[in-house]
This record gives sequence, structure tokens and C-alpha cells, in this order.
Amino acid sequence: MYLKGIHHASAITANGLANFDFYTKVLGLRLVKKTVNQDDTSMYHLFYGDGKGNPGTKLTFFEMPMATKSSEGVGSVSALSLRVKDDHALKYWQSRLAQFNVEHDQIIVRAGRNTLAFRDGEGQRFILVSDEGNSGIAAGEPWVNSPVPSESAILGLGPVHLTVQNHEPTALVLTGLLGFREKGKYASTIKDQPDIIVYETGEGGTGAEVHIEERHDLTREVAGYGGVHHVAFRVENDEELRDWIEQLNRVRMPNSGFVDRFYFHSLYFREPNGILLELATDGPGFETDEDLEHLGETLALPAFLEPHRLQIESVLRPINTRHMQY
Repeated sequence: MYLKGIHHASAITANGLANFDFYTKVLGLRLVKKTVNQDDTSMYHLFYGDGKGNPGTKLTFFEMPMATKSSEGVGSVSALSLRVKDDHALKYWQSRLAQFNVEHDQIIVRAGRNTLAFRDGEGQRFILVSDEGNSGIAAGEPWVNSPVPSESAILGLGPVHLTVQNHEPTALVLTGLLGFREKGKYASTIKDQPDIIVYETGEGGTGAEVHIEERHDLTREVAGYGGVHHVAFRVENDEELRDWIEQLNRVRMPNSGFVDRFYFHSLYFREPNGILLELATDGPGFETDEDLEHLGETLALPAFLEPHRLQIESVLRPINTRHMQY
């Protein structure tokens, strides 16, 4: 029983329409599902990914128009990574981000790979990471209708960065409970702060890493738009998910138990520094209720929410996603 890698990450936006424009038209991702937060149907839940919305490629956003801006702090998923094919693709992104006036840094080496940090218009922190020489878990497939050339396309999620005040309790959960292994360290970009520690699971590589940054100069994060709500790791199927539930119960780790998200099945819990983690199955997948060619074009609702469609649609601001050919 092991975690295969990163399944998805869910962040917060205050403007779903602007979010859709940036992630599809600038980053070239495909909107693979336009649905709602199943725990609060008054807000959109937008899923972006590769051409098929494969596990390991899904970046999702809850739209919270009344949210305040997230603050940088400990107890947070402080940055998400996006994989690209190679160093040449990273240089393409350096030029593209400048073309669209996206705030970005210079290309630097992190954990032995070339990387390029940037922020979206709400301050959401990302790191583009080159897959050149990567021998770990396979990346996703480019979306054929993307405005970004396939050789430079974003191929999925890379290392997840956690910022904590004390790394040891989080590291113990990763290694002692979830089966991660310590891979190495690299210097922090922040002066006088400890090295960042790299942990990996499954086949390893960019799609299966967590980087823990210990910071002694920050207070606790205040969640809001531009921040990450949670990160999920891949589980093969329902049988394994139930085994994980048993394991968490065995060590008395408070958790959600089995949760049916329709497109996948989940388990939620918080690690000791307060970061929300999810384990999610690879299936059933996004073609459960939509054809592959038309993913994300209309509001999709799980069967148990379908009877409430008119009420749900009446409180959502329209986001026209039907025409996504560029």
C-alpha cells in the first residue's frame, strides 16, 4: 500500500471568470470540469488539467467572491509546482509570462532542477519545474486545443511546497504514516532559514514530491484567495482508500472517513501543523458524466445534486466555457 504521487491541489479564487481566462488562455490548461463545491453549492469548483484531466494534472479552484487575500505564513501549502517537458520549455515560459505581464522570477535551480517561480493575478504562488532528466512518475498529455505549443505545455503538477514552523511533526506523518521517504535537501532562497527537505513517494520524480520549508520569520497563514485549500495524493482504488482509512483510525488520526466526490473518492485529514491533506482515488474520472470532447463546457453536477440544478444555477455567476478553441 503506497501513494502513487500527487493527485490534485485545490486553491481559492475570488473571481472565477478571470481565473478561467488566465488558466486556459495564458497557462494553456484545459478546463476539464465546471462544477460546484459539494459542501457549499453556492460556489463554483473549477478543475483544470491536461487534455483528459488525468490524475496528477488537476489544479482546482473554489470561487469565493467574498474572500480576503491570503497572507504568506506557516501552516500552509505555500507554493504549487507545474511540470514542463524540459529546460527549453522553461525558457519559453519565461518569455510568455513576460508577454502577458505575469509577475515572475528568474530561472534558478531547486533540488537539482531548473525552475521558474511566478504568481497569478491574485498572488497565487507557482513554480514551473523542468522535467528534463526526470525518471519518476509519468507526466500528463498536452491539450491539443491549447494556445501553448505542445512541446512547451504544462504537463501536470510538480512538487508541493509546505511551509511550517517545525518540520518534524509533518515529516513524521509523511514518512511514518504515509510512506514517503526523505530524498535530500537544498538551500532556502530566504536568508538565515533552514534547508528545504525533499520527500518522495511511489516512483518518485517531480510528480511525487513534497518539499518542506521550515520558516522562523513568519506568523500563521490567514487563508483566502491566492492561497491553497488542500493537496491530494493518489490512491489506486477504493479498496486501498479503505485500507488507508483503517490505518489512520488505527493511529487515532482524526479523519473524514470515506467521501464520495463522484469523480473520485476521498479521505481528508489534517497533519500536525494544520495543513489539510486528502487521499483520492484515480477514478471514476471526469468522463463519468461528460464526453471527452466536451469536458468543462457546461455546469456538471453529480447525480445527487442534479435535482437541485435550477436552485444552484440561480446563485452562480455565469462563466461561459462552451467555446474553448484558441
